[in-house]
Amino acid sequence: MQFLNRIGLILLWLAAPLVAFAAANKNDPYLLVLRGAGNIALVLTSIVIVLILLRSGRWRTIAGRLLVIVWCVPPLLMSAAHLKFELRKYDVLAASAAEARQLGPHFMVGYSSFPEIARLAEQGLIGGIYVTRHNIRGRTVEALRAEIAALQDKRRAAGLPALVVAADQEGGIVGHLAPPLTKLPALATLAGLAPDDQQAKAAGFGRIHGRELAGLGVNLNLAPVLDLKPPVRRNRLDFHTLIGQRAIATDPAVVGAIASAYVRGLEESGVGATLKHFPGIGRVRTDTHHFSANLDTPVKELEATDWLPFREVLSHSRSALMVGHVTLTAVDPDRAASHSKRVVEGIIRDKWGYQGVVMTDDLVMGAIYQHDVCRAVVEAINAGVDLLLVAYDGAQFYRIFACALDGSRQGKLDTAMLSASEARLARGFPSEQARAASRPVSVARQN
Repeated sequence: MQFLNRIGLILLWLAAPLVAFAAANKNDPYLLVLRGAGNIALVLTSIVIVLILLRSGRWRTIAGRLLVIVWCVPPLLMSAAHLKFELRKYDVLAASAAEARQLGPHFMVGYSSFPEIARLAEQGLIGGIYVTRHNIRGRTVEALRAEIAALQDKRRAAGLPALVVAADQEGGIVGHLAPPLTKLPALATLAGLAPDDQQAKAAGFGRIHGRELAGLGVNLNLAPVLDLKPPVRRNRLDFHTLIGQRAIATDPAVVGAIASAYVRGLEESGVGATLKHFPGIGRVRTDTHHFSANLDTPVKELEATDWLPFREVLSHSRSALMVGHVTLTAVDPDRAASHSKRVVEGIIRDKWGYQGVVMTDDLVMGAIYQHDVCRAVVEAINAGVDLLLVAYDGAQFYRIFACALDGSRQGKLDTAMLSASEARLARGFPSEQARAASRPVSVARQN
């Protein structure tokens, strides 16, 4: 029994710093699974352990007292982390109407709580929402459609432009609203068909996605993927990007033809497309969901290969362009493309002449979030990025918006860039078009 008691004490000593770390970082995206009930369980566990230690007489020894104190720390750290979050949230929600009008249109946010996202929408603190699997899980298509319509109604009542409503329906392994929407194969499955069949099938996929998304009130699809397919799996630890399964083909011409047809089908249904992930993640071996990644390929080689599909589809569509979190070392070795002025303004705007909507990949991804996210936010806005995406963990919106708010108050934001971006958003997602897309359209139920 004495041996077991010692083992138990050792385990308590080992577990205490881990629990304290989790408590202090309760708002970190990596600990999203502990939110709510998990945090309550962690606090209750700490309290129960303290009570057990006290009742067992551990307080009578110096080591026992220290162990009791150590287990009192997690609830205190969690309270401090929660207070910090609430103060930041209060500061964001207390932003002036002028600040909301200037910054809000540039943020697209995922959400779990309807009352919370409704408040952000009504105050003009966001310009768009991102809906994904947890928004539809256990619910009907009609319920999500009504929720999106209610948000658009609140925007109209507040005299604000309609929200951009985005979803991730690529087909294949990324189809976050399927089911209940139709689960389609990846566009990569069309690469082996004859050219005419490729385009006919791809346009059909686009029409199906477009019709069903428009029926929900979604007006922007975060698809198609235009990264070139890597010849081999790039990283055995890549459990999230999985670009080898999502990319269409290794041949830029095939990628461009299939993607163009798919985008055409989407746009015919009233839904915009998003080309991703410029400047290309097929060549990098690191998963930007967790780590920084460098793209070391010379620009001339990229222009002759990886970038051909992007330029082709952009030339004859109204697609948005998503910029990924890889560092294009030949152009800007000091920052990811998603917040690089040399990439966004220098290549996309000036060299290509593209004046459509540019958005970041999810800012909650480790390649950005685990570094200086405030620097990235300010630099992205000043680079001419139009939409900053906060998708995986919508609660991080308050931290990320606070970065922009502080940048504005300190005079770090380029107001001319913000004005130009506002004009692009108005052209890229006209209010009447977005409102039309938000009106209920019949969507076939999927069994």
